[in-house]
Amino acid sequence: MAKTILLPIDMNNAESAMKPLSEALTLLGDGGVLHVVSVLPSFGFAQITAQLRKDYEKNMLVELGRHLGAWVSQHVPKTIDVHPHVLHGTIYDEILRAAEKLDVDLIVMGAHRPDLTDYLLGPNAARVVRHFKKSVYVVRS
Repeated sequence: MAKTILLPIDMNNAESAMKPLSEALTLLGDGGVLHVVSVLPSFGFAQITAQLRKDYEKNMLVELGRHLGAWVSQHVPKTIDVHPHVLHGTIYDEILRAAEKLDVDLIVMGAHRPDLTDYLLGPNAARVVRHFKKSVYVVRS
């Protein structure tokens, strides 16, 4: 049993997190802590960012936080010690950074079925698996 689990979810496809959530809850030990994270990706290009209102990213982070909090309230049992976190940056980097900072025992994350582009580019789940120094449980959707 893991005492501290990190569950990254994509709020653009929150339904895909149901299976990983179920697995995480099964693996969570008594008195364990569940950290649910969602990452707002960086736009990455200064030309794009310069065209947006100054408060655009801040508003998006606040909105993502509202959606994540509502999802957690709806789907995570009240008996679980759960902490939602909104992150901003490169998805796999932010997941790895949060896992290290929170000193989690295990990351449980969903992954879609791979196709050719995943083998060429490497999905976020594969990068997390390659670089996290502890266990990662990938749940296929």
